[in-house]
Amino acid sequence: MRGTARNILGWLAGLVVAVLLLGGGYLVGLRHAGHDHGPEEGKSTGQEVKQQWTCGMHPFILRDEPGLCPICHMDLTPVKAGTAGNGGALPAAGGAGPDEIAVDPVTVQNMGVRTEAAALRSLAGNLRTVGLLTYQENSTFSLNSKIDGWVEKLHVNREGQKVVKGQPLLDLYSPELVAAQEEFLLALRNARRLAASPVADVSEGAARLLAAARTRLDYWDIGAAQIASLERSGKPAKTLTLYSRHDGVVTSRKVLEGMRVSAGEELMQVADISRLWVNARIYEYQLPWVSLGQEAEVELPFAVGTVYRGAITHVYPYLDERTRTATARIELDNPGLTLKPQMYATVTIRSAAVQRLAVPADAVLQSGSGQTVFVALGEGRFAARPVSVGLRGEDGYVEVVSGLEAGEQVVVSAQFMLDSESSLREALRKMTAPAPAAAAGEGLPAQGNGAAAGKSPAEPLDDLFR
Repeated sequence: MRGTARNILGWLAGLVVAVLLLGGGYLVGLRHAGHDHGPEEGKSTGQEVKQQWTCGMHPFILRDEPGLCPICHMDLTPVKAGTAGNGGALPAAGGAGPDEIAVDPVTVQNMGVRTEAAALRSLAGNLRTVGLLTYQENSTFSLNSKIDGWVEKLHVNREGQKVVKGQPLLDLYSPELVAAQEEFLLALRNARRLAASPVADVSEGAARLLAAARTRLDYWDIGAAQIASLERSGKPAKTLTLYSRHDGVVTSRKVLEGMRVSAGEELMQVADISRLWVNARIYEYQLPWVSLGQEAEVELPFAVGTVYRGAITHVYPYLDERTRTATARIELDNPGLTLKPQMYATVTIRSAAVQRLAVPADAVLQSGSGQTVFVALGEGRFAARPVSVGLRGEDGYVEVVSGLEAGEQVVVSAQFMLDSESSLREALRKMTAPAPAAAAGEGLPAQGNGAAAGKSPAEPLDDLFR
C-alpha cells in the first residue's frame, strides 16, 4: 500500500510540473508573437491601450478616469500615447534631445514652473548680523604679587570700581621685603661712607652694591618715589604699596584683607573700557563682502535709534566649529562708558555694489558634485546645466561665474521635479545603452540587452515598467 501511495503522489507531481511548463511556454510564445507583429498589428494593439490620467505635481499617480489628485487635489491630465509606461515620469511633450527633458505644456502649467532670465544685476552685500561687545584684549591688565606675603590693606575693594593710573590698590606685608629694604639702607650707608675712599676699587664696589640693592627693590614693584622716601627716612617700611599702572575699572578682585598670597598669584584685574571690541558673526558665504577698514554700524536693543560707528580692524583667520561662522572685530569708542562688555548688538556692514551676471538663488540646485540650473528651451523642453556661482546678494540673487549666458531663461520654481525626472532618465539611459563590445561589432552575445538584440531603445523601458 505504501508503495502504491508513493507511485500515485509521484504521478500527480509530474502532472503538475508538465501543466506548468506547457502554460509557461504558451505565455512566452504569446509575448514573442506580440513583439513579432508587423506595423499593422502593432498599430491595432496600440489603439486598444486604455486612456489614463495623471497629476502634473505627482506623476506617479495614474488613474483610469479623470478626477482629482488624492494628494494635492489638482485636476488630473490625460497621459499622451506612448507615455503611460514611463514608470511615473513626467508626461512628455515630445521632440526632446538626448540631454533634454520634454514636459507637456499643460503639466508645466499645473506644476507652476516659473522662469527668469539670467541678466546683469547690481549685487550688494549689506550684511546684518549679531555681535557681542567685549573688552579689548590689549587693554586688560593683571596685578600680581611677586613675593610671598599678607594683604595688610585694600584701597580698592569692589569690582567695577574705577581706578586711575598711579592710584594705590593694596598694601602688602612681606618679611622678604623688609629684609630687602634693610639691605638697601645698609648699602646706602656703606656707599656714602666709602665714597671719599682714596682706593678707587673700594668706592666703586660700594656704588655697585647700592645699585644692585636698588634694582632688587624696583623688581619687586617698589617705585622710585618709595625708594626716595626710604632714603630720606632711613627706616624700612613694614608694607609695600602696589599701584595701578593703567586707567580703567576693576573687573576681578581675588583677595581680601588679611589673606596670605604667594609669589605669582593674581590679585586683581583692571580693564580699560574707554574703547571696546564688537565681535560680529559672519557666515562663510558672506566673507567675500567683508574686508579690513569697512565701516560698520552697531545698534543696541536698549538704545533704539542710536547708531555707533566703527571700523573692521581684524577678521579672524578661522571658523567657529560649532556655528561655522567667522568673526569680524569692530572697534568702538565708548564715551561715558555707556557701552558694557557682554552686551548683544545688531551689526550692519555695508559694502559697495558690483555688477554681475546673476540669477535667483532659488534657481540653483546644490548637490555633492556642484551646482546645477535648468534652462528653459521653449515648447516644454528643459536642459540641466552645471554652473559655478560666486557672490550672493542681499536681494536673493547669486552671481553666475560660468555656465550661463545673459538672456537664457532658468527655472526658478518646481525645478526639483525636473531634477528628479532628469536623474531617472539618465539612469534608464545607462541601463538600456548597448554594450561597448556589441556596438563595436565584435560578435559578443547581447547578454539580454534589448538595443543590441535589434530592439528599439523604447522597448526595454516598456518591459521595465510593464
